[in-house]
Amino acid sequence: MEDIAEEAPESVAEDVVAQVIRQWRRVHPELDTAPIAVMGRLTRCVLLLQQAGDAPLREYGLTRPEFDVLAALRRLDRELTPGQIARETFASGAAVTKRLRVLEERGLVSRRPGERDRRVSHLALTDEGRALTDLLLPRQLRYESDLLAAMGADRRRELGDLLGELLLLLEGRLGAHQL
Repeated sequence: MEDIAEEAPESVAEDVVAQVIRQWRRVHPELDTAPIAVMGRLTRCVLLLQQAGDAPLREYGLTRPEFDVLAALRRLDRELTPGQIARETFASGAAVTKRLRVLEERGLVSRRPGERDRRVSHLALTDEGRALTDLLLPRQLRYESDLLAAMGADRRRELGDLLGELLLLLEGRLGAHQL
């Protein structure tokens, strides 16, 4: 088997997805591997961000999905039902239930039964939850900004716009809330 390092000039920086595309082209030259350039890179970016993206949150014992629940409650600034939180955070009902249990145990979220239907819970941030969210949001945004800083502001805006186009396309084809 041919050594991958021999195929690309040393002076050209190549990401792992470019290597994968080149490998597939060698094995199946008749296939259009262009979708891998987008989907493979998005997937790889998501995985890397999941590993690194929680650093400021971990200092406070939170995961990104837990912070997403707190952030949804804070930015909407009203009580939400678990179903509404699931839609806001693109999570399953079971995942939201687990996250809410952890956040309630920590005293960051409070729950009250519905007045008309006692089976429906209404959730809100506690004072501690609001303070923690307000403390962490600027730190998380600075951290994320630092991760992207080498790209430059214009390129970040361009990437954001392109990703927005892709998101609209996928939501239209796959459904906005299939996650």
